[in-house]
Amino acid sequence: MDVKIVQDHAVYFRNVSKVYNTGTIALNNFDFPVEEGEFISFLGPSGCGKSTALRMVAGLGSPTTGDVTVFGNTPEDLIKNTNDIAFVFQDANLLPWRSVLDNVLLPLELRGGNKKEKKEAAVKVLEMVGLKDHLTSYPRQLSGGMRMRVSIARALAAKPKLLLMDEPFAALDEITRQTLQMELLDIWKKEKMTVLFVTHNVYEAVFLSSKIAVMSARPGRLSSVIDVNLPYPRELAMRTDPAFSKYVDLASASLENHEPRKETV
Repeated sequence: MDVKIVQDHAVYFRNVSKVYNTGTIALNNFDFPVEEGEFISFLGPSGCGKSTALRMVAGLGSPTTGDVTVFGNTPEDLIKNTNDIAFVFQDANLLPWRSVLDNVLLPLELRGGNKKEKKEAAVKVLEMVGLKDHLTSYPRQLSGGMRMRVSIARALAAKPKLLLMDEPFAALDEITRQTLQMELLDIWKKEKMTVLFVTHNVYEAVFLSSKIAVMSARPGRLSSVIDVNLPYPRELAMRTDPAFSKYVDLASASLENHEPRKETV
């Protein structure tokens, strides 16, 4: 089946609601367009539907009402027929019996094709994330930050147009987290991808994003959208800039203005 690539919006949530069998409303009337090339952070409290929204984009769940399109197609059709979507989870989820290189090669192997070209692609992305000296290492030999680099490299190997990231740095120490944030921004600029990034961290959202989608407590609604008009490339020193603090205060205030509500059906 051929898929139609529409450039107007990389992702479009159209009046999406998600109700689980328990009666929990994870999302309610969530309407949000994402333009190609944006770096969007979904910021909100636990349980507000951030990860639910991301999983729908990846075809790992369906809306109860409304619809989600990716480059004008359903996520399921796009995933079946292209390599345009990649997902990085909070846990690296590496196969312990496969080397770093073989872990990155796995999704490429499943697609078939020229083995030499696939190996070259895997080595290239591992070099991009600073792991060219660890191709033959195994996950047990790596630090948490290095394992996450492998996970990111695995996602990038197929050259996706859309990268989904669900709190990938949450379990890392602050120094490693900041290093990977810088590397992620560098990759995003070089590869010209669209990135959807889930986080609870206001500082992380401001530092990374071109735009922040602030979500209310459950049931998840889009409470505000903040355009982060800070220049790229961004350096760690920017965190001490008054302009950066202004956006942090704005995002924090937006979160605080929405108290949790309980809704069931």
